[in-house]
Amino acid sequence: MQKHKKAILYLEDGLFFTGKSLGSLGETSGEVCFNTGMTGYQEILTDPSYAKQMIAMCSPHIGNYGSNDSDIESSKVYATGFIIKSESLVASNWRSTASLKEFLKAHNVVGIQDIDTRALTVHIRDKGAMNGIISTRDFDIKSLSKKMKKIPSMEGLDLAKEVSRKRKTILSTTNKVKYKIAVIDYGIKSNIYNIMLEYDAEISIFPASVSSKQILDYNPDGIFLSNGPGDPAAIDYGINTVQQLLGKKPIFGICLGHQILALALNARTFKMKFGHRGINQPVKNLKNGKIEITSQNHGFAVDEESLPSSVVVTHTHLNDNTVAGIECKSLQAYSVQYHPESSPGPHDSRYIFKQFFQMMDKNAKKK
Repeated sequence: MQKHKKAILYLEDGLFFTGKSLGSLGETSGEVCFNTGMTGYQEILTDPSYAKQMIAMCSPHIGNYGSNDSDIESSKVYATGFIIKSESLVASNWRSTASLKEFLKAHNVVGIQDIDTRALTVHIRDKGAMNGIISTRDFDIKSLSKKMKKIPSMEGLDLAKEVSRKRKTILSTTNKVKYKIAVIDYGIKSNIYNIMLEYDAEISIFPASVSSKQILDYNPDGIFLSNGPGDPAAIDYGINTVQQLLGKKPIFGICLGHQILALALNARTFKMKFGHRGINQPVKNLKNGKIEITSQNHGFAVDEESLPSSVVVTHTHLNDNTVAGIECKSLQAYSVQYHPESSPGPHDSRYIFKQFFQMMDKNAKKK
């Protein structure tokens, strides 16, 4: 059995946990957040929305089904650290090609295990989100405290430019294209565009810094605003672009895209105490009263009181009554603050994508 090195998780407020190394050796930092999902660690780690964050899994036993080349949402791991209670020593799944430990090492992820993740989760829940450092080489508290002061807060941080692709990418799986969709990439997950491709769409994925002219020159049937990391209010260029596109084409946003749409509609966003992250989050559809179990990953939310009268709240988070969806019918724009594409998570909300294509069909008939 492989010996693990000592590791430490040091938090911004001075609390620390000692455990054993997981994945690569070294030192890493980021905002510490917890995820309540029991599965889906590969999709979570490769979700660009987790950039500059260290993920603590609430489930005590992680890695029992290993890893593979299919359950990924991007080409790399964006999370800066991984925190678990216990690593499974056996990967039991016919799709598995490597263990969790091997996956983390291949992607140079520094992690920690054998700590009380329940105590960590309760601490973050009570005190709020905070930065942290995982190290397998520095255990001096004064030294770690000094390093902590150099780690920026997530508030005011524009990470979309860091994770967005640098040039336009066109995707299509059919010779009979029914829809042209312009995607603004703030950190898109692959399953989002995979679902859209099922509708015989041609998808042009533009960098986060794209101009409204570049989008309109492509002449899409609809515009999609993707998920992504960081503070939405810091992405002023993205907000300005969406403001210039409102009313020109149907617009649909997810997660960070939802927040940017709200800001473009002159609403406000705020940093949540500890955010929503998991695959078991209940949302109420206010149009039909149905409850959906959703996949979520966000640390910012839309201020409901700041929404203009032309915008209605369509969905609400049942855990804290924050805004989970908005719609502005006059401008053909809507968005949700959760992940209907799942990956990982339930498929309760896949209808949200169908709504986008129905909106494009309706808009085409007006021409």
